[in-house]
Amino acid sequence: MKSTLLAGALLVLIGVPAVLFYLSAPAVIDVSPAPSVIGQSTRFGVNVASPHGIRVLQVSLDQGAAHTEAGLQREAVRLTFWRTKQPPAVYPVKIGADPKLGFNGGPAKLTVQAVANNLRGQTATRIYDVTINLDPPSVAAGDELLYINQGGAALVRFRVSGYWTEAGVKVGKYRFRSFQVPGSASPGDRFCLFAWPWDSPSTEQAVVYASNPAGVEARAAFRHNVSPRNWRKRQIPIDGRFISSAVDSLDPGGSGAPIERFLRINRQMRDENNRTLAGLRLRTTEQFFWTPPFKQMSNTQVEALFADIRGYVYEGKKIDQQTHLGFDLSRVARAPVEAANSGKVVFAGPLGIYGNCVVIDHGYGLQSIYAHLSEITVKPGQTVQLNQILGRSGATGLAAGDHLHFSMQIDGVQVNPIEWWDAKWIQNRILSQLPANAVPPAASSKP
Repeated sequence: MKSTLLAGALLVLIGVPAVLFYLSAPAVIDVSPAPSVIGQSTRFGVNVASPHGIRVLQVSLDQGAAHTEAGLQREAVRLTFWRTKQPPAVYPVKIGADPKLGFNGGPAKLTVQAVANNLRGQTATRIYDVTINLDPPSVAAGDELLYINQGGAALVRFRVSGYWTEAGVKVGKYRFRSFQVPGSASPGDRFCLFAWPWDSPSTEQAVVYASNPAGVEARAAFRHNVSPRNWRKRQIPIDGRFISSAVDSLDPGGSGAPIERFLRINRQMRDENNRTLAGLRLRTTEQFFWTPPFKQMSNTQVEALFADIRGYVYEGKKIDQQTHLGFDLSRVARAPVEAANSGKVVFAGPLGIYGNCVVIDHGYGLQSIYAHLSEITVKPGQTVQLNQILGRSGATGLAAGDHLHFSMQIDGVQVNPIEWWDAKWIQNRILSQLPANAVPPAASSKP
């Protein structure tokens, strides 16, 4: 009996630590994207996957004898760590190359270490080669005067130097990303295709800017002249049949009176759908796919213009007002819808008030939108050419009849497509700012 108890005790004393030792998995760490440049204050996130969490996260920066570190430390748990379950997490870190500590511009090593919070307490380590840049961001634009239409587009070139991680154009509350000029060897040689939003007054302030994670931002004015626009206002009469059709297709099973449901569709759903379209900006490619000019859908009649301000009138009373951000083009029912230019499909499917919708990315933030389709014949990720059939026109979504709703957007802000149908405008306002071979030559308009 005593020998059995002794054997059991030995089994517990040896077996339990062995199991705990076996369960003590090391942490897996990654910094993605890893910072390639460190300034006087740089923030980034450390991705950590550790089943039971970590007790130490340490980030250190070394350049010769200069050293600094940052991180966090938590109470160590060794025997009861198995009670805690920790999903993968991102830990924010801020570290800086302070010249007072001996840092100067040049190469350095960034070391990231995480100690798993378990019995073994193993240390995972990742080392990154970085460059220290202690110069503040600086930005400068050229002297050329840009002529811009309210609701339209423009392109500006500028140069950035110093330590920066973001650069582009700000127009009031809007901001637009920049990209390295095609063919240029310098990342600081930038261009920005930007919009002057329809709801930004012509007197709004516009600047080029460059900033870094330390919160330091440089700005510079660029010469521009904005032509204001008076947007057309229209009254759209709607009846009970239209409202019932809208709520049945877009809000099936919804609560409230039909008129309340319609207003939710026309307001909240419209806002949500426009945010979805704007979010596609992040799926652009840094390449020009298009050839000038863009093409209006063949043999179509214009039924509505960009930035038409619509008042919705029901039983003689105005119940809502929304802005129509596109052209309505009509031909015949189920007319073939052609790609306005070459590009890559980034969205193809139902999208609320837009019904069946296709979005094509033409590169560097420029995208075209095709809505209310009765049929879609392309898929996301597919490359398409000018005049390629994308589907057929229809009346899906919040549409009163068969037509194509066509729009274009720049970095998520919808703009007047009429400019992009004009080869002379493209040459004078866009291509003249870029190297001669940046954009492919004009393509044939034949299908």
